[in-house]
Amino acid sequence: MNLEDIKATKELLSAEQKIVIIPHKNPDGDAIGSTLALWHYLKNKGHNATIISPNDYPKFLKWMPGNEQIKNFETDSIGAKRLIAEATLIFTLDFNHLGRIGQLQPLVEDTSATFIMIDHHQAPSDYAKIMYSDVSMSSTCEMIYNFIEFLGDENKVTPEMASCLYTGIMTDTGSFKYRSTTSNTHRIVANLIEKGADNTKIHNNVFDTNTPSKLHLLGCALKNMVILKKYGTAYITLSQEELDIYNYKKGDTEGIVNYGLTLDGIKLAVIFIENKEEGIIKISFRSEGNFSVNEFARNHFQGGGHTNAAGGKSDETMEETTTYFTSLLERYKDELNA
Repeated sequence: MNLEDIKATKELLSAEQKIVIIPHKNPDGDAIGSTLALWHYLKNKGHNATIISPNDYPKFLKWMPGNEQIKNFETDSIGAKRLIAEATLIFTLDFNHLGRIGQLQPLVEDTSATFIMIDHHQAPSDYAKIMYSDVSMSSTCEMIYNFIEFLGDENKVTPEMASCLYTGIMTDTGSFKYRSTTSNTHRIVANLIEKGADNTKIHNNVFDTNTPSKLHLLGCALKNMVILKKYGTAYITLSQEELDIYNYKKGDTEGIVNYGLTLDGIKLAVIFIENKEEGIIKISFRSEGNFSVNEFARNHFQGGGHTNAAGGKSDETMEETTTYFTSLLERYKDELNA
């Protein structure tokens, strides 16, 4: 954040505000961790703050301190609409375009509240009065820590806030293995542990939550993996029928896409997941090195994200989607084999 934005934020928060904090649709660990940490911070400063999630999120994130305070728009739309209409200040976290919040978008666009965006994805839109946007950051949780530090309140980070922030940084860095993990990321993580984050307990809460059906679904996904050595690519498909057979729950496919990158010579890994209710194929892309899945997703699959991690979607069938995807690889052959 620049000095002007820090000063403006301090001025906004110097008086009690009615604040709504919003993560993106289908929030992940970084989205939930950052919104909860900010909620704790603002409540401790005396503000009337509420988190409104566009929809539900995985069970393995619901242990975080303050989780019970999050309003799910799909189950409490009346209350959410009222809070948004009354808000004087809205924080949007871990996304940079209002199209990422689903049914909340028209409500948020119709409000007179002041917007503060905190996000680390590429190509931000300009809806917010105050924008803290930095694509070099590992996670929005790392940015929330910086945000609190910018406001001179680093000493006010509680164990609850530390746990939430650690969770988001851990999940968005692939347990600290992605290139976005910097020496400063590790310094912040060390501070969070000193401030009360139990790293072993957090890791267990997030990753050691398997069920038999979840493991069977993983086995199905790995069996479906297609390896295209010529293009340094591996992709996985999961049909709606397969999801139903293995009693799919939100979050059960988290991380499966990364298995492709564990294979020697693979630089691009993709998972295609059918969602018949929405009529789409949801796609997650992961890459190693300089191959930008952000550009690939933006150019071909209505998506985007980071250089090495992005998402997208297709409105075609699974067969049509994977056929189109495979046809694209020839033009990227040199990059994928560099």
